[in-house]
Amino acid sequence: MRIVVQETPFDFAAEADAFARGRDDLGAVVTFTGVVRAGDGGDLSVMEIEHYPGMTQKALEEIAGQAVARWSLGDALVIHRYGRLAPGERIMMVATAARHRKDAFEAAEFLMDYLKSRAPFWKKEFGAQGASWVAAKDEDEDALTRW
Repeated sequence: MRIVVQETPFDFAAEADAFARGRDDLGAVVTFTGVVRAGDGGDLSVMEIEHYPGMTQKALEEIAGQAVARWSLGDALVIHRYGRLAPGERIMMVATAARHRKDAFEAAEFLMDYLKSRAPFWKKEFGAQGASWVAAKDEDEDALTRW
């Protein structure tokens, strides 16, 4: 299991390849990458993501550990960026590996739902109308109820 919180961009293809390489004991690898959207009106110029390093790392390790145990994963990877990101840049990546695809898919969805709603990151959007903090959305919270 690997958890990375970093400011710098990551190479999705290289990370996915390294994650899956040599894993002939597992039958499924699922990956997902989140990307900064331009906003509903297309006017987002930049998103700023803040976090508390020790708290964030610990929280992500705990939730990834839960996913590994619950779905008997062979491995899990979470990469999440912070700092200033422009539309089109990658924010995060989740990868899960399991003997069977259902476990890998469900664990990846679980991790993505957690990252979207509960991970200790704070996002501020900057656009034509100025700056505003991104508020939690009911649908993101509702997604966690299935787990």
